[in-house]
Order: sequence, then structure tokens, then C-alpha cells
Amino acid sequence: MNTLVKSILCIAICLSFTFSMNAQDFVYKPVNPNFGGETFNYQFLLQSAQAQDLTEDENAFSFDDNSTLDDFTESLNRQLLSQLSRQLVTNQFGESGLEEGQYTIGNFQIDVNTTLEGLSVTILDSSIGDQTQIIIPYY
Repeated sequence: MNTLVKSILCIAICLSFTFSMNAQDFVYKPVNPNFGGETFNYQFLLQSAQAQDLTEDENAFSFDDNSTLDDFTESLNRQLLSQLSRQLVTNQFGESGLEEGQYTIGNFQIDVNTTLEGLSVTILDSSIGDQTQIIIPYY
């Protein structure tokens, strides 16, 4: 009788543990905000990635690379090119500015048209096929 009572007691204890245990579902929560994680993790992840980046950007702009003389030379070149371009536009289009029509300057074909939005200037580089459109609005 003792063995029967012990086995029934053992079965009762096992069943009570089975019914009393509740299982939870595993829930995956991403860390990266690109995949649905917290947006506050963005700065932390970016700083971690930058800290681990061992490559050096050769094209990165650094203030220490150029001397004062190099900066002055660049500024002078920009001013001279700007003045030359203004002079070329004045010589090509006259003092009154852009007039409607089609112009060819070197490899560039320039179309000037009046539209509802303003003056439309379309520039086509015939050597490589690139095209740019500039609209100067009316005031």
C-alpha cells in the first residue's frame, strides 16, 4: 500500500507542476531602428559603427590640409572664373540678358523659352548627353 500511495502522490505532484507552470512566448524585439527597433538607439549605433571604422576617407575635407596661401589661390581662381563666366554671358547674350532662342557655345546647346512658370533655360552637353533645366520665376 505504501508504494501505491507513493506513486499516486508522485503523479499528483507531477500533474500539479504541469498545470501550474505557465509558458511565455519568445518575443524578438530588434535593436536597430532600421528594422523596427527603438529610434533612440540610432545615435548609439551610429557612434559604435564610427568608432569601429578603421578606414580613412581620402576625400574627407580637413581644415589642416590647406595653407593660407592655398586658400587664397583657390579663392582667387574662383573669382577669376566667375568674372570670366559673367563676361562670356554678357558677350554672348548682350546687356539685356537672356533672350528667347537657341544658342550653341562649344559642346553646350542652350535653349531659352518663356513658360508659365518663368524663363526656362535648358542646357544640353552634346559631348556626354547630360541635360539640365533651370527655371527663373517671374516676380
